[in-house]
Amino acid sequence: MDEAEWMRRAIEVTRSGIVAGQSPFGAVLVKEGAVVALTHNTVWLETDPTAHAEVNCLRLASKTLGTIDLTGSTLYSTCEPCPMCLAATHWARVDRVVFGASIDDAATAGFSELPVPAATLAELGHSRLKVEGGLLRDDCARLFEEWKQAGQSRAY
Repeated sequence: MDEAEWMRRAIEVTRSGIVAGQSPFGAVLVKEGAVVALTHNTVWLETDPTAHAEVNCLRLASKTLGTIDLTGSTLYSTCEPCPMCLAATHWARVDRVVFGASIDDAATAGFSELPVPAATLAELGHSRLKVEGGLLRDDCARLFEEWKQAGQSRAY
């Protein structure tokens, strides 16, 4: 699969989350050409402000692989990781994070994002994590509209 296909998988799982009344974020962790974890945001379901799609993905990937060291993997996220998610991705030793929509897109949709670009945070923290944005950006940003139209969840 190519990178666009991995992001499409993250978009699909995001839509599952929207149908379930969750916020419009999804992620997939890929290692050695295979999906290790595929998750969506479950903040409202779990009453857990840390249950972002990326954190859920890292948790599941770590359990699946039996290690907290996710070296050699790439995390695809439908939205630019917030500082919490980026830090968790760094600590898990993920090689790359590739995102679609931006933090500004999430803020425009009503989420109270900290306006710190993920690439800037990685650079300031001297992380080896590579951060790349804009993959299928329009498709990922459209998820916010789908979420609003579903009317089943709320921003935080």
